[in-house]
Amino acid sequence: MTQAFAPCIPENAPFTPEQRAWLNGFLAGLFSRQPTTPAAAALQPLTILWGSQTGTAEKLARQAAKAAQPRGFAPRVIDMAEATPTTLVEAGPVLLITSTYGDGEPPDNARAFLSALRDNTAPALKDVRYSVCALGDSSYRLFCQCGKEFDDALSRLGATAAVPRVECDVDYEAPFEGWLEQVFGQFGGAVSSPAPVAVTPAETEHPESAYNKKNPFMSRVLSVRRLNGAGSAKEVNHVELSLEDSGLEYQVGDALGVLPQNCPDLVDQVLLALDCDGEEPVNTPSGERPLRTALLRNYDLGKPSADLLRLLELPPDENPHHVIDALCASHVKLEAGVFTGALRKLQPRLYSISSSPKAHPGQVHLTVGAVRYETHGRTRKGACSTFLAERALSAGTVGVFVHQNTAFRLPADSAAPVIMIGPGTGIAPFRAFLEERAATGAVGRNWLFFGDQHADTDFLYREEIESWLNCGLLTRLETAFSRDQAEKIYVQHRMLEHASDLWSWLEEGAHVYVCGDASRMARDVDAALLRVVETAGNMSSEDAAAYVQKLRASRRYLRDVY
Repeated sequence: MTQAFAPCIPENAPFTPEQRAWLNGFLAGLFSRQPTTPAAAALQPLTILWGSQTGTAEKLARQAAKAAQPRGFAPRVIDMAEATPTTLVEAGPVLLITSTYGDGEPPDNARAFLSALRDNTAPALKDVRYSVCALGDSSYRLFCQCGKEFDDALSRLGATAAVPRVECDVDYEAPFEGWLEQVFGQFGGAVSSPAPVAVTPAETEHPESAYNKKNPFMSRVLSVRRLNGAGSAKEVNHVELSLEDSGLEYQVGDALGVLPQNCPDLVDQVLLALDCDGEEPVNTPSGERPLRTALLRNYDLGKPSADLLRLLELPPDENPHHVIDALCASHVKLEAGVFTGALRKLQPRLYSISSSPKAHPGQVHLTVGAVRYETHGRTRKGACSTFLAERALSAGTVGVFVHQNTAFRLPADSAAPVIMIGPGTGIAPFRAFLEERAATGAVGRNWLFFGDQHADTDFLYREEIESWLNCGLLTRLETAFSRDQAEKIYVQHRMLEHASDLWSWLEEGAHVYVCGDASRMARDVDAALLRVVETAGNMSSEDAAAYVQKLRASRRYLRDVY
């Protein structure tokens, strides 16, 4: 009998090492079972592009790839930072999975790709069949805006949406899986399966945990202490949680998901408006519960859903800020079950981790600003931030899980210089970075830009930062305390003051990290970085923009913004 040999996927083929290894194994298996006949069917190419700010879209792209393999596809997962319009010309079917952040902004790694698709030099894509999965949060005005813009750009270039765009809210799992089922059926892989699509765990940098947002680990609260001094207008708390016996692992740059509980005072106000005593049984994602318990633990009492506004017969321009405002503005009285059926689920909050697991084994630390303000004559509280500040210690435990963010990692080269820009609670991941650099003996220089309102009351982690400066771990420190002088000074002003040195660090291979508010600070810092490159690098504005984009594409300019 003549022995048949399975073809070997060449190393320069457009696949990752993992995909190439899988394909080689798959083909080898086919040929070993049928040595004298060709493979029963050719694998269907499938290109999956992801745009992600915090890691969710990347995770879903890899889950889609794993789900595609048993359906007869040869998936290729591509970071949008590495994609161009020509990538799509001969890509076969294309899936785009992208988030939106801030005020309708595309993720950093998707900016250049979206811009290139909109450019008048982009090639025609009339033979491309695609589908978009847009991730977003419907409490924001420009819900799923980035996904909409990708859909529009591809359509204008002549591509065909084989499956209509799906728009996923914060509770994205079910619509995402439904979308995958549709696209797999439409694009038709070589191997069919009557079973529903099973979304398997994504490839991870550390072992997959049994704990997630649907099954959180109940972490023991070790301490909650205020970081601001007396007289500060702010309340920022350092929160320490135990991970003992959880098996949870994290890396610096990751976030911690925390399951909040609503304020009991707010729940009392809602019960009063409903004319309920709180003992009414209602169905929840956790099974039947008394109404009061459901409102404390299961449902979002922030911005009301469109379904609730419709039930309460409120006009579209009423636009109440919170559920309690909507209840008080309406003459309609709802039964308990009808009311909870129109509420959004209470979602976990993600906080940048502010500790290194090497410095604090068995623990995870957070830096959380308590949100408190007044609107419409009512005091408002951030559900999770004030839960941690006011009630977490007495509760004893808090439900948590690790959210990986592979898009916000220290350089692989420990000798690379690092520039960290994190005013206010944006200091969180940089405390973790510095602890990690100290624990690993990294020799690269570290430069921190920190700012807040007043040095006396708002210099978060001052003793630690000054000790790092004194011992040489922190090479340089620039502070900007905006209210300590007549003219407000922010971190972006300090960047411009030190433009020449910043440029030198960049030219020496420095990695730039930004953490904090997306709508103002991050935009101002981005503009300052462009100005630094333009002036200190003696470039035109166009060349400076290209330089900064190159930093993004090479993962030397990373942002954890919200």
